[in-house]
Amino acid sequence: MLAFLVSAIRLGMTFLLGSTGETITEKAGHLNLGIPGVMCVGAACGCYAEYLYFTEVGIDIDPTLAILIPMLAALLGAAAMGLLFSFLTITLRANQNMTGLAITTLGVGMSEYIINEASIIFTKGSRYFRAPLLEIPELEWFGELFLGHGIFVYLALAIALITTYVLNKTRIGLHLRAVGENPATADAAGINVSLYRYVATCVGCGIAGLGGLSFIMDYLKGNWEYCVDAIGWLSIALVIFTVWKPNLAIIGSIVFGALYVASSYIPGVSFAGKELFKMLPYVVTILVLIFTSMRKNRDHQPPQSLGLSYFREER
Repeated sequence: MLAFLVSAIRLGMTFLLGSTGETITEKAGHLNLGIPGVMCVGAACGCYAEYLYFTEVGIDIDPTLAILIPMLAALLGAAAMGLLFSFLTITLRANQNMTGLAITTLGVGMSEYIINEASIIFTKGSRYFRAPLLEIPELEWFGELFLGHGIFVYLALAIALITTYVLNKTRIGLHLRAVGENPATADAAGINVSLYRYVATCVGCGIAGLGGLSFIMDYLKGNWEYCVDAIGWLSIALVIFTVWKPNLAIIGSIVFGALYVASSYIPGVSFAGKELFKMLPYVVTILVLIFTSMRKNRDHQPPQSLGLSYFREER
């Protein structure tokens, strides 16, 4: 049970980073279905930066730089994908849904190319990301469950809580939500709609890119697998599951992680059964979507202008 919970938390933080990034983007009125591709690019850029750093320094490795360099590369690579998405949908006024799917296709292809260039397993760098925050043997299971995780777990929690505070308690968050709800009114009030959408999308994609890197370096222990995009789709589903609230996504991400890995801890489950278990997060999300739609509670609905391009000339 302890191993199951630890695994659920580690995988859940990948979902949390992806969903927090997508929530920031959607609060500005942008529906970015390119998050799976963005997470792929973030993971690939971070892993490749780790490879270049290790190749350059040899055995003289600084643990701090071994963490910061890949994280910065993942952040910048994913943010660049967000910038591309913003340019296409805001400046060129392309359809958000189609652009997002194109970004996903591009991101998956780019990640495969980047990783094939490196052609290595990143287990050497993974140990720095998985190093526990504190090791206190006297705490036994409590220490392993709450203090024995790597940096990504606590970073994801901090980002989710800070995002919740910014969205609900600051002027920037108020303006961002206004842009997502009614961009024409926000524009009339002097808020730069395009700027807010550009920044929100780039920041959101950068955070999601960190989620992709955490999936490889923390959960998979540095073993690259071409399934990061599947985690990206679940991150988008988590946004709906937690009704666009990053603080609720903390619990929701652990639930998703537990449902996703449950089959690995149940004896005698066939391969087909394991794949069915991995469908559970999607099923639960659909049920939540149906339930919230029936209640019609405004606090549990997406931003009114989500997925709609804003043309100032039509105001």
